[in-house]
Order: sequence, then C-alpha cells, then structure tokens
Amino acid sequence: MDAAQPTKGLSAGGIAWALFEAARIPLVILVTIYVFTPYFATVVVGDPVKGQAAVAASGKWGGWIVALTAPFIGATLDRYGPRKPFLAPVVMLLGGVTSLYWFALPDGSGLTVPMVIAMGAIVTVLYAYADLGQNSLLPMAAPGQEHRASGFGLALGNILAIAALIFVLTAFVWPDVPLFGLDKASHEPDRITGPIAGAFVLFGSLPLFLLSPDARRTGLSVFAAFRAGLSDLAALVRDARAHRNVLTFLAARMFYADGTVAILLFSGVYAAGVLGWRTGELLTFGILQGLFAVVGGFLAVWLDGRFGARRALQVQILMILLAQLAILGLRPDMLFYVAIAPGVAVWDGPMFRTAPEIAYILVGFINAAAITATYASSRTLLVKLVPAEAVGRFFGLYTLSGSMTYWLAPTLIQLFTLWFATQQAGYYPVLGLLLLGLVLLGFVRTGQAP
Repeated sequence: MDAAQPTKGLSAGGIAWALFEAARIPLVILVTIYVFTPYFATVVVGDPVKGQAAVAASGKWGGWIVALTAPFIGATLDRYGPRKPFLAPVVMLLGGVTSLYWFALPDGSGLTVPMVIAMGAIVTVLYAYADLGQNSLLPMAAPGQEHRASGFGLALGNILAIAALIFVLTAFVWPDVPLFGLDKASHEPDRITGPIAGAFVLFGSLPLFLLSPDARRTGLSVFAAFRAGLSDLAALVRDARAHRNVLTFLAARMFYADGTVAILLFSGVYAAGVLGWRTGELLTFGILQGLFAVVGGFLAVWLDGRFGARRALQVQILMILLAQLAILGLRPDMLFYVAIAPGVAVWDGPMFRTAPEIAYILVGFINAAAITATYASSRTLLVKLVPAEAVGRFFGLYTLSGSMTYWLAPTLIQLFTLWFATQQAGYYPVLGLLLLGLVLLGFVRTGQAP
C-alpha cells in the first residue's frame, strides 16, 4: 500500500470506489462501536452483561446468514458479470434499516429489544453483502491500482470517522442544548447516529454507481450464473491441494480477522459496561483510536519492509493478543490484574480520571494501530502468495474468507458472557481465535505461488 501518495494516478472510478468504502465506515464507528450499540446494551437492555449477550446474538444470527450465502453470491456474481444490479438494492436497504435505529427509545416504547437484535442481524448481512459487492468491483474500478484505491479508502475512512465523531460530540453531546434541539433525556443524541450513518452510506454510494466501471455481462441468466458458480466452488474444493499454501493463509485470516473484528465491534460495549463510560467518553476514545489507526498503516509499511508480510502479520497479531490480555485485567477496582481502590482519580481532568481508564486508552492505542496494520499486511501477503494471473480470483476468496465466520466470534462471546455472567469472560474465545490464526500463519510459506 502506498500510504504517502494514495491518489497518484488513481482513476475517477478508483476514487469513487474509495469514497464508498470510506462512507461505510461511519456506520461501524458511530453505530456499532462507540455510540448506538453501547447505548442499546446499557440503556435499552438495561444490563451490561445481558446487553453484550444481546449484541452478540445479533452478530451471531447475521453471521450465520452471511456464512451460508456469501460464497454462493460471490461465485454467482463472478459468472453473471455486473455487480451494481446486486449492490444497488443492498445499499438502499442498508441505509434505510440503519436509519430506523432512531426509533430505539430508551423506555422500549419504540423498537423492542428483539426487534433491535433482528435489525442488527439484518445490518450485519447487508453490510457484508455491500462489502462483497464493492470488493468484487475493485479490479474494474481501479485496474492495476487496486492497492492504491484500497489504501486511499482506508485512509479516507479513518479521516471521515474522526470527523463524524467530532461532529456528534460537539453538536449533540457537549452542548447543553444540542443541535436541532435534540432531547438528551430520551437519548436522541445517541439515536441520531443511525440516520447519520444511513445518510453516509446512501450519499457515499452515488459516486460509485455514477463513475466506477462495472463488469460486462457474460450473457448468462442469474439462474445459469448460480449453477456455474456452484461448479466453480466445487472445482475449488477438488483442486484444494494445488492451492494449499494460499488456502492455509485464508484459513488463518478467517480466524484472526474474526477475532480482530470482534475486538473492534465490542470495544465500546465493553468500555460502557465495565468502565461505565457514556457517550462523551466513548466518542472521545473513538477519536483518539482513529488517530492511532492511521499510525497502523505506517506500522504495516515498516514491518512489511523489514520482516516481510508474513512476519509482519505475526508481530501484529501478537501485539493484539498481548493488548487484549492487558485489557481483561482492567476494571474500576483492578489495574493489570492488581487490585486497587476503585474510583481514585489520578488527575482532575474532565474525563478518564482513573488509572484503569487511562490504561485502557493506552492499550487501545496498541489495538488500533495493530488491527489496522493487519488489514494492510494481509492484502500484501496475499499478493505474494498467488500468481499474477489469478490475483482477482483469490481476492474474491479473500473477501469470502473474511465473511464466512461472521457468526463465530459473536456466538462464542454470547455463550461465554452468559455462562460466566461477566463481560470479561466473553473475550476469552476471542483470544483463542487470534491464537489459532497465529499458529496457522506459521504453516504459510512465502514465495510458493503455484
């Protein structure tokens, strides 16, 4: 990834592709991580442990649907040709459903808890479908410039996410009278993030549909393309031995990516439930995390150049593992597994006054940088493992490997949270997923493209 000059020579289609990737990130940042989901878990559900389990249930059901359908949709799109006819209704539904979070009232008089869980599952599915459709457009949108478009989208997305967080914080959270007269007592500043994220998705998709080229029609009907796609998947299974090295990497990524996504998605719920953070603290934390996510891109470039992409990934995953172990030893009465007096302020600032809160932020910086770096290094490693003439095909498999186990981490988090009745226990299986991915990476050999 060229982090220094991401737009140099980038076509209009590539820029439009990157803009849509960036426009989807506020949904994850505002809704899933830092504002709406923590509000739902702690206020609407009313119990942090049950709330984390409810959020995990939503991801679990959505993840199962993605795992059962995404491989077949991806194979069908390859055989059918154009991606935009599939992507357009997905984007419209994603923006619309996300906007409906506005009706999740704190007293349950609007959307009920089961309804929000169901909507969360739908958003999970639609987001994965949008990701699949967009990524499959990348070779057409930016031919020969895939990494530039991808890197530009990632950098722009971080900037857009920080801007969105600052806007919500300064317009709705800090003022005594929020913008548009929103009512803090009914948590309207929390709920407005749904329509804001929905608007980002809808308007951010327009350049993609207007400017990015699409694949040509193959002449097959949708049904014929589906049947041909099934044959392609079957052939891939039959020829697995010929691609053992790259498939080992994709299997490793399937596990460590599931673990990193879970860390991102549940970090806000965890901080709200364990440390008692509310919207102001979560938004400020998100802004700081976004800044260090940008650092992660440079970290990947340095590690890739010094140790190679595979070693870089191993270092990054190990950093995330150690950071998560440290986080599990933080709570108001504990600092890195050592008991302390709860609520003792170490400074008189407006927020983050206690030692566990400051430690959580510092460890979160490591997570933000390392997790972002894994995205860049993973793409780099895939390019090194596959022959040049098959890069597009294997990038399709790369996308699918990141979506086939959407259900796994949420399911395990839900089970462990409910079994042990603590939010910390919900993260134990996440450590296992990261460790499994790290072990499988040890069996990947670079320089062995078939």
